[in-house]
Amino acid sequence: MKSWSTPVPPAVPTRPDRLRLHDTATGAVRHPGNDAREASLYVCGITPYDATHLGHASTYVAFDLLNRYWRAAGLEVAYVQNVTDVDDPLLERADATGVDWRELARDQTDLFRSDMAALEVLAPDHYVGATEAIDLVVDAVEAMLAAGLAYRVPGEADAPDGDVYFDVRAAEAAGDWRLGQVSAMPLDEMTEVFPERGGDPQRPGKRDPLDPLLWRVHRDGEPAWDGRSLGEGRPGWHIECSVISRAHLPAPFTVQGGGSDLRFPHHEFSAAHATAVDGRPLARHYAHTGMVALDGQKMSKSLGNLELVSRLRARGVEPVAVRAAILAHHYRSDWEWSEDVLARAQERVARWRAALEGPHAQAGSAVLDAVHAALSDDLDAPRALEALDAWAAGTLPGLDAADDAAPVAVADVASALLGLRLR
Repeated sequence: MKSWSTPVPPAVPTRPDRLRLHDTATGAVRHPGNDAREASLYVCGITPYDATHLGHASTYVAFDLLNRYWRAAGLEVAYVQNVTDVDDPLLERADATGVDWRELARDQTDLFRSDMAALEVLAPDHYVGATEAIDLVVDAVEAMLAAGLAYRVPGEADAPDGDVYFDVRAAEAAGDWRLGQVSAMPLDEMTEVFPERGGDPQRPGKRDPLDPLLWRVHRDGEPAWDGRSLGEGRPGWHIECSVISRAHLPAPFTVQGGGSDLRFPHHEFSAAHATAVDGRPLARHYAHTGMVALDGQKMSKSLGNLELVSRLRARGVEPVAVRAAILAHHYRSDWEWSEDVLARAQERVARWRAALEGPHAQAGSAVLDAVHAALSDDLDAPRALEALDAWAAGTLPGLDAADDAAPVAVADVASALLGLRLR
């Protein structure tokens, strides 16, 4: 699947990697553990219907900060993102609207690409649809069945024999993984959210209510692929990210990213599936973004309370203002989108642009130091924007000591590290 096109970030003087990032799995703020020269990132992508709302945008802008930080620190970055281009919610929306599911997925993925390009989100090196990873999924599920870490469920009235489920308790007994080690959730919380996030705890024949689906055998009217020994069918949700990341990134890779609603079950079981196949951890570090609300409730497709990036763009809102509005909130915080939030961001962008015509437009070294320090501290984008505010007001420390022999454009710093295109 094709990615999108984004300009190469401007070159700015390199600053060392001093990043300390919150790790969901341990609760600690620590260095993610990449080596001195390379880092790798996997961010779970969209299920392509109703793309791209501000909750999506907030997540991808947050991890774009991480990507830009690493690059500005001189690291080679490998970045992968998936697209869940076949899954129950997509099929249900296609059926409800009378649109072929493939057409819906294609159109919404195209819209997402254009939104990401407009928001200056650096394109992933590999952008992979679940439908492109079927053979990898089948390989992994067959391996788990052979190892006794997966099992088939008998049919029932509306389901044929052969759905394959991951055996949570068998995987725990194998010793390389334990339930909750990624999400850091207690069992009662996992049990509560599992059915809300795609799980089927009441499915007859399962060995444990939390066992997740690996392979869904074919039902009439549903798309299906050759599953070899598994029979015709399609993947469960979590396995796609396991196999796509294994195919394109080191094992373990540096950071697994996504929204906080993916902590469980998605990231928990993506990690479990990968470890079940080869005994290695999926990722070294797990980072999650907060939720974005609208009208007092979490922005979600199921509720329909969405503000879409494309809708804002159609209104004539500059994408740089949308990005600045997102960056005004720490990536781990829950926050609410409003017209006031947007207006404040637009005013900020106008002040920064006006300051580019002032005496400190080439004082980028001082701005770079301040922005780098802020982002090193758990990607503190609000503090980075405050540094831009102080520069625009002429109060940022170090402005008068800028090295005239090697000036650095503030616009380049804002673009390279923050993705804010001010010119």
